[in-house]
Amino acid sequence: MIMPLTESEIARLIDHTLLKADATRDEIHKLCEEALQFQFASVCVNPWNVAQAAELLRGSTVKVCTVVGFPLGATLPEVKVFEAQKSSERGAQEIDMVINIGALKSGLLDAVQADIHGVVKASHQGGALCKVIIETCLLTRDEKIQSSLAAKNAGADFVKTSTGFSTAGASPDDVRLIRETIGADTGIKAAGGVRTLEDLQKMVEAGATRIGASAGVKIIQQLRSGKIAGASGASSGDKY
Repeated sequence: MIMPLTESEIARLIDHTLLKADATRDEIHKLCEEALQFQFASVCVNPWNVAQAAELLRGSTVKVCTVVGFPLGATLPEVKVFEAQKSSERGAQEIDMVINIGALKSGLLDAVQADIHGVVKASHQGGALCKVIIETCLLTRDEKIQSSLAAKNAGADFVKTSTGFSTAGASPDDVRLIRETIGADTGIKAAGGVRTLEDLQKMVEAGATRIGASAGVKIIQQLRSGKIAGASGASSGDKY
């Protein structure tokens, strides 16, 4: 994939993210204002904040993204489905769900895929995309492949690398492995530790088609400064 060169193209890659537990309504308001100003792809917020974000972004091209089974993935499948349904009803247009990592590591691949499929189905019925977080930092190479294939086979729109709440975030090598595994037709969201324009560029070059970051404003400001290679000119990160 060729690295986008324009500010607009880069902004449309970014899910502008605020998932900390103590996020206030004022902070969500600011997040949405920034997303509108820079025309990010979406804001990514916890389910409690979906209705507020949906109201602030109504009529705009900025989507409302939320998380399901977050951040551990060990929620019961029925609860994940319910969470996705209720989030869609409140205005979520994209759902980022966490797989059952323990089930994956126990070799229960059918259970993992069924868990994903339930949320994918609920998301799509609610008119939302579904991104599947596999939490790459906790997985072996084989488990990364297995979980990526499970997400694709369950109908996911994206495979997402990380929650940003575990031991590490996205890496270009993991993005590259996921792309090799799922092919060109499913999106990849790189999240966790993408703090600079250089970080974003590396993820896109590896195959990412969406970036989860709380440093989106900083990334655009770096682009505007003209100091970053690969944008208009060099180098080159908020956790998510």
